[in-house]
Amino acid sequence: MSYDMKNPYDIARYIKDSKKSTPLKAYIKGDLNDNNFGDLEFYGSNGNYTLFGEKEDILSFIEKNSSKIKQHRIENCKRNSAIPMLNLIDIEARIEPGAIIRDMVTIEKNAVIMMGAIINIGAEIGEGTMVDMNAVIGARGKLGKNVHLGAGAVVAGVLEPPSKDPCIIEDNVLIGANAVILEGVRVGENSVVGAGAIVTKDVPPNTVVTGSPARIVKEIDQSVKDKTQILEDLRSL
Repeated sequence: MSYDMKNPYDIARYIKDSKKSTPLKAYIKGDLNDNNFGDLEFYGSNGNYTLFGEKEDILSFIEKNSSKIKQHRIENCKRNSAIPMLNLIDIEARIEPGAIIRDMVTIEKNAVIMMGAIINIGAEIGEGTMVDMNAVIGARGKLGKNVHLGAGAVVAGVLEPPSKDPCIIEDNVLIGANAVILEGVRVGENSVVGAGAIVTKDVPPNTVVTGSPARIVKEIDQSVKDKTQILEDLRSL
């Protein structure tokens, strides 16, 4: 079954239909051989093994082989998780360690995702856009091309109510550190959102907004362009 990640009903169905996963990683020391593991994924030899599998399978294996196992340790990173992490292998972007990116996210060429960024299901990151450290993009949030989302900034996500429009950040927008764009807000192209601003309504193109709630303080001029120039070298692979 295919899902449209721009459609909140489809996202909800995708979450509902997903097989919930509680994966475990187990370190096993004991008198075992390769024939003991069945269909479990395992690595190692000579009595020292690492196993990967679902909770029920791993725990059942340990119980079944308790007399042969001298020592074991279990690691667990999630419980009944409905959405896996995005497969990053073929994405033409720079993604630094520690970013958390869920499945069904679109990341276009030469985007940059920095450490600690969190990007939720259905989000779209445009070409050449930078998501800085600890920034958050909620479900269905859309960032256009050459956007800079500052450190700690939040683009609110929208799944409920499904009738609500997602946040849309148009091309060439700069959003300062710790700014918050509330659900359903559209920020027009070439605009600047000041650090710490709380944006509660749409921002016209080519304007600067600051404050809480954010208000227009000026139109974009050359001095603003000089201060907010992005560096292409940071986005080249």
